Amino acid sequence: MKQRFDAGDKVVVLDLGKSGHIRTPFYVRGHVGTVMHRCGAFLNPEDLAVGRVCGPVVPLYRVSFALRDLWPDYEGPGADLLCLEIYDHWLAPAPPGAATLLKAV
Repeated sequence: MKQRFDAGDKVVVLDLGKSGHIRTPFYVRGHVGTVMHRCGAFLNPEDLAVGRVCGPVVPLYRVSFALRDLWPDYEGPGADLLCLEIYDHWLAPAPPGAATLLKAV
């Protein structure tokens, strides 16, 4: 799978409705973040967790979120960020001018 995003790209985290042990926290779904770094491509850990040890590799990105965007009552410095590594299938390009939280994703 081709890497779709580069450093500086705005992305929205999708809510794929998956349950169980997954790497994409609920509290970032629907939020807009910024790609910091392309980490490479790896087997999907959601497949590996259930014994599927082959298949295509999936691009992985390090994405940053302002803590105040995730938690509006956060009282720390405005520059504080949360950085997460998120696989490509959980991300979509953020619409131009998108807010930090999209209500319908």
